[in-house]
Amino acid sequence: MPAPTLPPLPAISHTIWEMKYRWSEGNETSLSDTLARVARAAASQEEPARRGHWQQVFGELLADLRFLPAGRILAGAGTGRAVTLFNCFVMGTIEDSTAGIFTALKEAAQTLQQGGGIGHDFSTLRPRGALVHGTGAEASGPVSFMEVWDAMCRTIMAAGARRGAMMATLRCDHPDIEDFIAAKRKGERLRNFNMSVLVTDAFMAAVAADADWPLTFGGATFRTVKAAGLWQAIMRATYEAAEPGVIFIDRVNAQNPLSYCETISCTNPCGEQPLPPYGACLLGSLNLTRFVRQPFTPEASLDEAALAEAAGVAVRLLDNIIDVSRYPLAEQRAEALAKRRMGLGLTGLADALAMLGLTYGQADAAAAASRWMAAINHAALAASTELAVEKGVFPLFDAERYLATAYGRGLAEDLRRMIRRSGLRNGLLTSIAPTGTISLLAGNVSSGVEPIFSLEHERRVRLSDGSFRVEHLTDHAVAEWRRLKGDAPLPPSFVTVNDLTPAHHLAMQAALQPQVDSSISKTINVPADLPFAAFRHVYAEAYRLGLKGCTTFRPNDVTGAILTAPVNEPARTRCPSCGSADIAAAEGCTTCLSCGTALCS
Repeated sequence: MPAPTLPPLPAISHTIWEMKYRWSEGNETSLSDTLARVARAAASQEEPARRGHWQQVFGELLADLRFLPAGRILAGAGTGRAVTLFNCFVMGTIEDSTAGIFTALKEAAQTLQQGGGIGHDFSTLRPRGALVHGTGAEASGPVSFMEVWDAMCRTIMAAGARRGAMMATLRCDHPDIEDFIAAKRKGERLRNFNMSVLVTDAFMAAVAADADWPLTFGGATFRTVKAAGLWQAIMRATYEAAEPGVIFIDRVNAQNPLSYCETISCTNPCGEQPLPPYGACLLGSLNLTRFVRQPFTPEASLDEAALAEAAGVAVRLLDNIIDVSRYPLAEQRAEALAKRRMGLGLTGLADALAMLGLTYGQADAAAAASRWMAAINHAALAASTELAVEKGVFPLFDAERYLATAYGRGLAEDLRRMIRRSGLRNGLLTSIAPTGTISLLAGNVSSGVEPIFSLEHERRVRLSDGSFRVEHLTDHAVAEWRRLKGDAPLPPSFVTVNDLTPAHHLAMQAALQPQVDSSISKTINVPADLPFAAFRHVYAEAYRLGLKGCTTFRPNDVTGAILTAPVNEPARTRCPSCGSADIAAAEGCTTCLSCGTALCS
């Protein structure tokens, strides 16, 4: 059987490779060289006698873009550079003292410098006006210290490192929650942060009952508000300024298979990875478009056996990368090695659906997506049990406690038997991340679980000499249709984000979440003229459907209109990669400050 080779790719793929992933010092002349480097680096952790075998297996998985490691892996694996290969970090608990705060700031700077995106829970800091014992001064509150983090991140960005991305969370019962909710109502404030409120089940029950809600810190109640009024403030802020998002934190912890050994209070910047203090996670995505057979025909199908096989190999590759990677902090390394978590997900979902004649958001499309993700999750767990036999379980593995969690109880009986018999190499395995630039690298496939952004659009590409050229981008599935069908009209399965209602987005996210042991990065786009009452309903429905969080975007005056679609499509004001509204414009170029995607380069 001939070795897999790269499919034909548009010019933008070469541009993305050259600007972001090519190791020039290693004399790489093609994307194939880069993928071979990653395969070689991953295989270096195998037994010497088997390295050649696994390098070939990994190389074949990568060579035809069936599996897309996240950008940090593509850029850094096998280069010897002092960078981390992990995209996602949550920093340590911030101690409520001057020394503790600035130690946390230093650790954040070190992590950002090496290319990691970070999350911080600021709920541990005393509220504005609270007495600082020992000095007699009043505390300035968590939002004021977020300004310090924001300035640090901005400084590192100016120094030329990869653009920083940060998440800030605050509990819904913190006395400064109203300041936090309103913090980004002014468009230029805290632009290096995504922000989310940690919403508890008790709070949602209080909202439903129109009950009082105490705002507390350190065991003391500072004041009491109406829960429904506070929820209204959250909804109004995100309706008018795109933030904060909402994380249903009790659900995150209740459904965490490692809840027996960790507590989560924050996520990475894009939200697909809820992580404990010093938590770190690798990412990688299976490109569903590469598993579609006979597209656009009555016999079209997705090869689920091949998808499962690829998932198993991807788990082994990512598990090896855990040992290859550098870590900005010793605490991050200890946490990563203790649990060996990864985030294996998918991309190209919307394109694969269109190639099969399924319409994004409809019941049959949601069922197909759920089935595919279930196949990935099952294969990932099975592969991790095999690795546990060969290489050992993750140090904090406890079979009975793992299987007693809500997630463990829901596993198929064959997986439960395998886990009891063999153990697990990896504490968590699946996550669905935004895949902005790697999806462009793979031929402009649809990003992550998002719908097709646009059938075609123009993109300004910034060249190494500072000049620009304009490239015409065509969605991958559209390009495939034209290759196979010529100028025939596109079938109804081709829908873009502007054709969908919030219910379509929610249906897809709800179908996928039960098959994912971590979380999903997803943005629910809503039209500017959506009434506020209907907007509120989106979040209520997200909670009812069992989602772990909810992020929406409604075009608004605060974030402005930076991203634009073709003339016949409405303007976009969010990053098409991760959905963030934090987009900076400079020198004619725009860049997402959350996921680092250069939107014109």
